[in-house]
Amino acid sequence: MNAADVMTSPPVSISPDTTVRDAGALLGDRGFSALPVVDDDNKLVGIVSGADLLLAGMAPEMANGPVSRVMRQRVISAPITSSPAELTTTMLTKRLRCLPIVAEEDVLVGVVSRSDLLRILTPTDAMLAVRVEMALRAYQRDPRWTVVVDGGDVRVTGSFADEAERRVVEALVRTVPGVRTSAIAS
Repeated sequence: MNAADVMTSPPVSISPDTTVRDAGALLGDRGFSALPVVDDDNKLVGIVSGADLLLAGMAPEMANGPVSRVMRQRVISAPITSSPAELTTTMLTKRLRCLPIVAEEDVLVGVVSRSDLLRILTPTDAMLAVRVEMALRAYQRDPRWTVVVDGGDVRVTGSFADEAERRVVEALVRTVPGVRTSAIAS
């Protein structure tokens, strides 16, 4: 699983010429914490937060001006190949509410929010069971195992061809985001 599986795409973004007033309205209407700013080639060139827009909007001469005058040009972004753990670490250490996701040459392809990560990393037991079952089905089309999840703790029971297969199943289960502990039993 990587950023492509977590991010919101296509992302809502604005151009550097968008007015502060229009950017503020979009941010407020959508409930976002920030908006990525992209050039004509969809390359990430900045980001503007609600705080940036509130400060700028307080000055009448700034409200009708372009966001290029108030945006931050040094943007923290993440590559599309980033794992949920890497995204979480970046967001927490940098105190970000949203993180632009870029492909080659800084082309904006998505945005990850804290709530996006929470959905992935703290799924309901039923959703976690489905994810584990999907991982097992990817390994073996018709798995012979039963998956039970309780509070993020996963228990897989059934028959295994040998110890190597049991270890593969255990490793697969541990790769599913949201799994707290795993127990594999015959």
